[in-house]
Amino acid sequence: MTTQVREHFRADVREWCRTHVPADWRREQTGVDDATFVAFQQWWFAELHAAGYAVPHWPAEWGGGLSVAEQVVLYQELAAHDAPRLVLPFVSIHHAASTLFAAGTDEQRQRHLPAILGGEIWCQGFSEPGAGSDMAALTTSARKVDDTYVVNGQKLWASGAAHADWCLLLARTDPEAPKRRGISYFLMDMRTPGVEVRPIRQATGESHFCEIFLSDVVIPAENLVGPENEGWRVAQETLGAERGMTMLELAERLGHAGFRWLVDLCGRAGADGTRPRDNAMVADRLACLETELTGLRALCAAFVADDNPGPADASIVKLYYSELLQRMTDFGADVAGLGGQTGLRKPMSSGWESGSWVLDFIGSWEWTIPGGTSEIQRTIIGERGLGLPREPQVTK
Repeated sequence: MTTQVREHFRADVREWCRTHVPADWRREQTGVDDATFVAFQQWWFAELHAAGYAVPHWPAEWGGGLSVAEQVVLYQELAAHDAPRLVLPFVSIHHAASTLFAAGTDEQRQRHLPAILGGEIWCQGFSEPGAGSDMAALTTSARKVDDTYVVNGQKLWASGAAHADWCLLLARTDPEAPKRRGISYFLMDMRTPGVEVRPIRQATGESHFCEIFLSDVVIPAENLVGPENEGWRVAQETLGAERGMTMLELAERLGHAGFRWLVDLCGRAGADGTRPRDNAMVADRLACLETELTGLRALCAAFVADDNPGPADASIVKLYYSELLQRMTDFGADVAGLGGQTGLRKPMSSGWESGSWVLDFIGSWEWTIPGGTSEIQRTIIGERGLGLPREPQVTK
């Protein structure tokens, strides 16, 4: 794509944002109930879809087709214009779609992809109480009965499960096989008898995560994705959706809305008339964070443009983003003082940075745990990226 074509596309996106991004969405989405949040997310998804911006990473025949360069521009402009994030459809348009494109049948794609574009919501049933970072240790079972599977077990940390229509589910179909070889991958209708969802109230007051209890849940064999016992391989396609362009979008939002909130906070005069940024240490910290943000955005842009990324590149991006998010929100909570400690509401459709600094800081710890903890990311970087000796295995 030439510079002229890219800038023409950027001008189109800017004009669309100017006329479509609701200026007061943060205020209207603060403190709302679940029904209002869901309705807003569905409306905003429909707005983006009508413009061709909701699923730019999908193939053109399914409503996407934007080039990598165009996707970069799109996410840069959405972040610069402080557009709401697609929080609720995230698993649907990234994890579910990438799984269906890579390993689903034609029938599964024809059934679910149009439904996702119409507002179908998905959640992910991977983690369990005893299988978080070590996902291969899952114990939820799926027993073959005629042309169905009967599933029993429990899933944990299922984002948005309280609103989901369908679930990407991993279950063990061969308990005798090695851990990664006896797992199968299913599409589970959340309205199936035996499915119970319990929201988990978090320290921030939100209930974004849920537990899913499965009691003799019957899943048709046609909802199996990929071959039986090959679910671990299929799951890698799902997890791959968390990397690349989704990280670039998050980095752009942190560099735009997040940093603007921080600069504004440091520029406010206190009761004594002084501003935090007049303090040399605060000004130095702001400069350091801006430098780190510039590096993060450049790293993400280089990563998505690389057709052959290194084996540890995704871990480097994830580790850099999550720990920078933590440092930045920690600094915001410090500078905000007492007033920042009592602001306990945030916009439901914001990103991980909302300006409610204590809630943002508490929420930032989520990013150093799911999708592989920071310790696991460092292990991957050391072993796969730097070629260091593998970590010793504990034997019983």
